[in-house]
Amino acid sequence: MTVAPRAKSSTYVGLFLVTLATLFYELLLTRIFSVTMWYHFAFMAVSVAMFGMTVGAVIVYLRPERYRAENVERDLARSSLWFAVTIIASFLTHLSVPFIGKATLLGVWSLALSYLVIAVPFVFSGIAVALALTRFPRETNRLYAVDLIGAALACIAFVFVMGHVDGPSAVFGVTGLAAAAGVAFGVGSDDFRARRAGTAVAVLCAAIAVWGAQRAAAQDPLVRLTYVKGQIEPDPLWEKWNSFSRIAVFGNPKALSPPSGWGLSAIYPKNKRTKLQLGLNIDATAATVMTNFEDDLSKTDHLQYDVTNMVHYVRPDSSVLVVGVGGGRDVLSALSFNQKKVTGVEINDDILRALTVEFGDFTGHLDKRPGVELVNDEARSWIARTDQTFDILQVSLIDTWAATAAGAFTFTENSLYTLDAWKLFLTKLTPRGVLSFSRWFFPDRPGEIYRLATLANAALRESGIDDPRAHVVIFTHLISGGVPGESDSAGVGTMLLSKEPLTEDDLNTLDQLAMKYEFNLVISPRVSKDPLLENFLTTRELDAAVDAYELDISPPTDDRPFFFHMLRLKDALQTELWRQGDMSFNMKAVALLMALLAVVFGLTLACIVVPLWLTTRRGELQGAWPLFAFFGAIGIGFMLVEISQMQRLIVFLGHPVYGFSVVLFSVLLSSGVGSFSTLVGRAGRTDDGGVGRLVILLVVLVLFGSATPWAIEHFAAATTPVRIAVATGLLLPLGFVLGTAFPLGMKLADSKREGLTPWLWGINGAAGVCASVVALAISLAFGITATFWAGSACYVLALVAYVLSRGLAPRAATS
Repeated sequence: MTVAPRAKSSTYVGLFLVTLATLFYELLLTRIFSVTMWYHFAFMAVSVAMFGMTVGAVIVYLRPERYRAENVERDLARSSLWFAVTIIASFLTHLSVPFIGKATLLGVWSLALSYLVIAVPFVFSGIAVALALTRFPRETNRLYAVDLIGAALACIAFVFVMGHVDGPSAVFGVTGLAAAAGVAFGVGSDDFRARRAGTAVAVLCAAIAVWGAQRAAAQDPLVRLTYVKGQIEPDPLWEKWNSFSRIAVFGNPKALSPPSGWGLSAIYPKNKRTKLQLGLNIDATAATVMTNFEDDLSKTDHLQYDVTNMVHYVRPDSSVLVVGVGGGRDVLSALSFNQKKVTGVEINDDILRALTVEFGDFTGHLDKRPGVELVNDEARSWIARTDQTFDILQVSLIDTWAATAAGAFTFTENSLYTLDAWKLFLTKLTPRGVLSFSRWFFPDRPGEIYRLATLANAALRESGIDDPRAHVVIFTHLISGGVPGESDSAGVGTMLLSKEPLTEDDLNTLDQLAMKYEFNLVISPRVSKDPLLENFLTTRELDAAVDAYELDISPPTDDRPFFFHMLRLKDALQTELWRQGDMSFNMKAVALLMALLAVVFGLTLACIVVPLWLTTRRGELQGAWPLFAFFGAIGIGFMLVEISQMQRLIVFLGHPVYGFSVVLFSVLLSSGVGSFSTLVGRAGRTDDGGVGRLVILLVVLVLFGSATPWAIEHFAAATTPVRIAVATGLLLPLGFVLGTAFPLGMKLADSKREGLTPWLWGINGAAGVCASVVALAISLAFGITATFWAGSACYVLALVAYVLSRGLAPRAATS
């Protein structure tokens, strides 16, 4: 029997750098995918990474003669170097190929090709990690801990780095990290050529990253995105990346253009239809407009003709809260109506920078206007903490069309459009206060307006109001020509929801506005033009009414915060339901999720399961199904638990960066510590108390699942540091126990089936690949809580499989 090698200090350094680079690049892909494709492909990054790494582990298992123990340091160095080189090659290839975002055969084929191209670097990363975790059996626990710690620190590094560099430059930087890992591994081997090559690549890529970041800061990036959402993007005037968005400003600041309005009345004088405007895009999709303002409010009168601003006529001389400042349009609207105070809350500091600094002279420095306050914070979190109340709370077409920093682990949740949020908003209104929510409106399928109605019904009733209709008015207005490329009959709908019943004066004013501006007053305490809408707004049997409708228009909750995704999973292939005008891609997202799930399962089967199945003649595989079940269960369970907590705590922590960094960092770091803790055990024991540890894991899962909802509700209005401390306190013990399962299983597997560990590592990864997509489907259909408990159930199965695995007879590896 060959004596297993011992890991050197350089091995630990190399593994740390590989896992740091791997997760950093995985997270970076969430940003890149959100820009080059659609936001709902951002979560594909985690699936791609896990798929590639699992294929790498399978290669190690299938080619033992190639990856011999005596050459492990050399193989680690070479695989890390190939990891570095293929990052650049696959990234540039991805940027060079237009994306086909359609749920067609060609679209699915395009998706599969993109998946495979991007997965290539992770194959070499997977080879390196598999070698490190399986060729040094006496140090598996320590190495696994280093693996997780490296990944944990990548979360913090990503947030910091992306605040200072652009996406393409960061790709070169992470390539340098991967090459540096090859250098570290090379220190322990006699492969001087690989060491020299790794050093050259690391130095070159680091230099390119610094140079590229400097050029990007000067608005002359070294690598500029060309194909965006399948189309060629013009060069922006200004561009800035951060950890959860890419902001770009387009247009000519000296060129007159038609005034921007979400729902501009047709009676707006044609001789005034020219303005100086610039477009501000978030991840090349979520668009807003910056309007030239030179302290002359008369030149902003077009805003008084917009259906989204009707609330200002009903509540003049008001304190206004604008959610989502964007290009400053709603702030400027409030000023145009001479409102007494305007507070704007914007989550993205780079948007505020564009509005008030980079283009501050163009926009008139709205932040310096008397009575205007702009706040950089997540709106719902800020609203929960503030002791202020407002006469108007305005949310105009605020969408989450760009993936957050947690995009790899979420679909598209929006915490502004949930029952919990609306109940909070009502408490922050003055007695005369009004909520104004505007969404896209399509007469043939008004799903979003209907969903606003069910939200209003539920929020008012749960706030103690028995007659929702007395509090609600909805206007709609069709845009001339519709939405380009989507619908010839499309427009905007605005809901006004009053805290107190609307007065006769209010209703008279609203009737006059509808007549004057030629808006359609669809429903009010006096009017009802849509029986379905009236039913959704007034019924006490809301569940039955929602179930009878073709789309899922149930009131979203914090547990199912997917307002924009109304296509039920069972209807994913019914293409006639996809038509939702400008928001149709949100409908298609569910179908594309199913397509991605099929791609993931197909590629996992072809590249992982089948190759392993063909080796079942090897004696060590016979009767080892309990080990397969154990590693598959913990692979699925870990992803379901992790993703569910990512989704749940993003709302609680109040910022995608906090949700992403705190959750991932806490879970991965504490998992590393938990892995290291399994070193403690009495000599001669193969399980080191594994059954007891797994029972403790289940107890902690139950306690965590029970305590988290209470903690979120109790500390929702606490300061940000307190909420971070609470989340961390909850996550650390959870991560600690989750980190014990894999090394316990590996130690047991090594004693029962020598040589099987690479395959088990591959099974664990394959299960995680599929679970990363399944978790999203469960959350969409049943809620985040269901995803968490499904993950917990997997650990129950893992405990049973572990007990059965202990009864396996030891069997040596065969060739």
